[in-house]
Amino acid sequence: MRSLTLRGVAPAEAARIALAQVADPERAQQVYAEAALAIAESDAGAASGRAGGGPVVPVGPADPAARGLARAAQALDAARASVIVTEALNRDGVTRTWENLLVPVLVGLGRRWESGRVGVDVEHLMSECVLSALRDAQHRQPQPVSARPVLLAAAEDEQHTLPIHAVAAALAERRVASLVLGARVPASALADAVRRSGPGAVFVWSQTATTGWPGRLVGLPHTRPPVTYVVGGPGWGSDLPPEVTRVDSLAHAVSVLARAAG
Repeated sequence: MRSLTLRGVAPAEAARIALAQVADPERAQQVYAEAALAIAESDAGAASGRAGGGPVVPVGPADPAARGLARAAQALDAARASVIVTEALNRDGVTRTWENLLVPVLVGLGRRWESGRVGVDVEHLMSECVLSALRDAQHRQPQPVSARPVLLAAAEDEQHTLPIHAVAAALAERRVASLVLGARVPASALADAVRRSGPGAVFVWSQTATTGWPGRLVGLPHTRPPVTYVVGGPGWGSDLPPEVTRVDSLAHAVSVLARAAG
């Protein structure tokens, strides 16, 4: 039953299949196939915006565990959500878990919140579960061996910080040290942190166009040895300073930052 719920089958349906497996294994396979088809059709309806999609969070062609995680979040079942995320991180690593499980669910929940179908409580619970799991994954890694740390910050007035914690955890898998400065970091504070910590690279996340103002990157210090400035997120436009590198995925960010950190 637990295996089925992690694949996105509703608990009641999973229990029915588990009981059928004991009584009639052949029938259980048929019931499971019917359940999987119903879930796929429901997801397709929700993703296309068709009326009657019900409580299903549209996660697209994501990892099957994404359905189970979305259900747990909607039920405010923090314990189950944490187990799903932690097991995925242990099994698949940070980058694959972020791209195949977490991003589809977070985006799906965000869309349902915008349409008024879920409350902000669901998004907040999900964010807390993901943040806790990413921090635990980071702290379980061996000691860093990078020559210099990486500074990670959200842009000034930017409150979305989960992506920078994902970068920190993924860097830890590569044994690269990082310093997370958190949300809403003013350019002056970031510049001061660069001077004081001597990082190999600085990563700045912007979720929205209102926080991704390239002018805030112009005055960042140039140090010896040099620091690599990297930005990520949909908030940044195309008019970035020439010395700033833009990355378009977690894997890309980790590759560029790890190389700069030595």
